[in-house]
Amino acid sequence: MDRVILHCDCDCFYASVEMLYHPEYRHRPMAVGGDPTRRHGIVLAKNQAAKMQGVKTGEALWQAQQKCPDIVFLPPRFSLYQQHSAAVREIFGRYTDQIEAFGLDECWLDVTGSQRLFGDGASIARKIQNQVWQELGITLSVGVSFNKIISKLGSDYRKPNGITLLPREALPKLVWSLPVERLLMVGPATTGLLKRKGITTIGQLANANPAALKNWMGKRGELLHAYANGWDNSPVARFDELQLVKSIGNSTTTCRDLTNREEISQVFLLLADSVARRLRKQGLEAKQVCISLRDTDLHTITHQMPLPRPTCLSGELHRGALELFDQVKQEPYAYRSIGITAQHLCHQGEPGQLLLGEDPLRRKKQKALETAVDDLRRRFGSQRVRWGGLLTDLSLTGGNPSEEHVIHPAAFRP
Repeated sequence: MDRVILHCDCDCFYASVEMLYHPEYRHRPMAVGGDPTRRHGIVLAKNQAAKMQGVKTGEALWQAQQKCPDIVFLPPRFSLYQQHSAAVREIFGRYTDQIEAFGLDECWLDVTGSQRLFGDGASIARKIQNQVWQELGITLSVGVSFNKIISKLGSDYRKPNGITLLPREALPKLVWSLPVERLLMVGPATTGLLKRKGITTIGQLANANPAALKNWMGKRGELLHAYANGWDNSPVARFDELQLVKSIGNSTTTCRDLTNREEISQVFLLLADSVARRLRKQGLEAKQVCISLRDTDLHTITHQMPLPRPTCLSGELHRGALELFDQVKQEPYAYRSIGITAQHLCHQGEPGQLLLGEDPLRRKKQKALETAVDDLRRRFGSQRVRWGGLLTDLSLTGGNPSEEHVIHPAAFRP
């Protein structure tokens, strides 16, 4: 007997929350993003009116304004979104304790054992939809299927406020004709690789030679082949499972294109400082650093490497990011958006091996210094104490990337 898995996706979540507090924008194009006067930031979410004008999540604010000159931008308020996200999950918890978060606005629910009490999957989806709307004023799109991968496809199928049933027998008719990039874990780079091999739909991926896919992409190719065929038995986490934050990152869109290493270094220092501060706040350290670079053609590359030892120090993250940049840069370059992500996180204080020639006392003093600076910033504002290297060009480094932070509280677990 198949499981019954729901994937619930809050429609235009950040924008939907903002419209609760700004009802005047409900029928006017509006997006949540950064500061359009400085070309700073990207569209994090948009309402339906902006979507109808062609505005897309992830594009730069100036691009959105070109498409929709009368669009209104609102700064993100992440603490507010977290409150509403918790309220949505409280409603989910009335139907099951198997709830797995996928960001603030998406969750999987395993309701297999709840059907005797609340009806079949479609009935439960409809009840949840109605309660979230009536109690919180937020619409949900829900996919109902037999595993996590296919249920997520279902929630994307009919938006906004839709319910889509995708039983196992519906795969060839309703799923295989979809573009391959709609499948979870198929990003732009993987899409490009598959298209170069003549694979453009989920059905073509499902019917491809798994040995060839493994040859092209390693184990990831085998995994995607399984997903395209609906083969996924990964469990939905329980509500009370403690999930360590998987990564903490910051990215920023600068006021001009970055064309030399000195500018790149300054912005990386700004981002590393923010990421390190947030690591310390949560009592975490990173074992790996990842950078992202988006050029003027909107092509994004990412690269990561392990760090010599777990760290929550700004300078060590900054040096790691620059080392990665030197490995991947191809001159001439012009980047308009860059980011740093701390990955493979662990709790501070976990046993670790000292590096040859390392001065543990000096490192301890540096951590104490940065922790003291955290306290000063918390009491007197983030701009009161800054790295000297951030003062040479405030047009690049005058902002506070923590205000547009990206947190990944729970990665997908295959």
